[in-house]
Amino acid sequence: MKAAPSIIRPARRHLPTLAWLLAFLVAAATATASPLVHDLRLGEHPEYTRFVLEMDSPLDFRVYTLGDPYRVVIDLPEVGWRLPKATVSRAVGLVTGFRYGLFRPGQSRVVIDAKRPVGLRQALVLPPRKGLGFRFVLDLMAVDRASFLKRTGLGGMMLVQAVPMIDEPLVEDAAPPPLRAAIPLPKPSPATAARTAANPRARMLARLPVPRQKPLQHLRRRVVVLDPGHGGIDPGATGVNGIHEKHITLAMARAVKDGLEAVGGFKVMLTRNRDVFIRLRDRVSFARDAGAELFVSLHADSIGNPRIRGLSVYTLSEKASDREAALLAEKENKADLIAGVDLSLESEEVTNILIDLARRETMNQSVQLAGQLVDALARETKMLRNSHRFAGFAVLKAPDVPSVLVELGFLSNRRDETALRDPGYRDQLARSITRGIVAYFKRVEEANRR
Repeated sequence: MKAAPSIIRPARRHLPTLAWLLAFLVAAATATASPLVHDLRLGEHPEYTRFVLEMDSPLDFRVYTLGDPYRVVIDLPEVGWRLPKATVSRAVGLVTGFRYGLFRPGQSRVVIDAKRPVGLRQALVLPPRKGLGFRFVLDLMAVDRASFLKRTGLGGMMLVQAVPMIDEPLVEDAAPPPLRAAIPLPKPSPATAARTAANPRARMLARLPVPRQKPLQHLRRRVVVLDPGHGGIDPGATGVNGIHEKHITLAMARAVKDGLEAVGGFKVMLTRNRDVFIRLRDRVSFARDAGAELFVSLHADSIGNPRIRGLSVYTLSEKASDREAALLAEKENKADLIAGVDLSLESEEVTNILIDLARRETMNQSVQLAGQLVDALARETKMLRNSHRFAGFAVLKAPDVPSVLVELGFLSNRRDETALRDPGYRDQLARSITRGIVAYFKRVEEANRR
């Protein structure tokens, strides 16, 4: 019994230190945590359309407009998005839709699509009141094109200070009906997660059929760049159950990376490894700067006919293989517009990289890679008719890097979307893509030995 005081006394002696340490850790966590946006509201009024972001802390905003198509761009510091279950784009008043997300590290962005030229009637940050948090309020009004063009672009940027120096102007109207929000990828079962956490590479290696000749073991490491399509403010296609393409492509790229590294002999790089927007030209430049020997862009399409399903592999051609391929390329090539990037400021050199045809030899190698991927994928899953297709994707236009774009399926088809949400199915596709890439490099080495 006498030992008890000696145990308690040291604890008491350390209480001030522990309290200080706890306070320090809480302060550090608070300082480093990103501000949260926890609601987004749209309201239609007779003379304007109101857009509201509700936040847990005051922030500075920069607002400007872009034309052709008409857009309003809102830049703010990097934030976390914790919106009501599942905020998705919709049309209200002058607004035809919106997107939000990480534009670059340290900067988030909202892009609002407008049906006609709009002006900024009012933009300000309101302090908390009546159970509401800090609110960024933006009122858009219709204007003529001449007035719009006078204040478009960065020259017409408006800085909205975090702490307004005026009384609250208009009482915010009641929020419209709740919006649906993005549905995250399903989590694997606890048993699957435990096995993956224990040894993901060993798991992939056990399931990957490594060629008997082991053609890559005695070669230098091959540089492969994987490009998860879309990201951040650009969600890509939306599935029938709400999953965003950007989440599918990133999960798929990580699975392929694990597969290639499990085989050995590869240096695998991703154009993005988080939910962030990357411009098309920067994806191409990233691959070229990395000395990539292959560039594989991963996507998952959506189409009006929900019965269409299956995978396909695209290589570059300004003459599309069919109308569907042409429409898909046109849609994907607008990714920079979707994220509110003003393409008129691009240099002639960058434009040429994105527009000029790839060299003939590079295109031939791309076709060879596409053939290997189609053969490997066809053994495992359903493919589209004419599985190897051609279209003018800007992201495939690196002049010196063999490049393909893999459409993993149609998120507009319930069976494809359900499969792509399944980690096991994505692993299956990753094994097939890995086999195709290994077979491609084996063929390259055999040709070089002749």
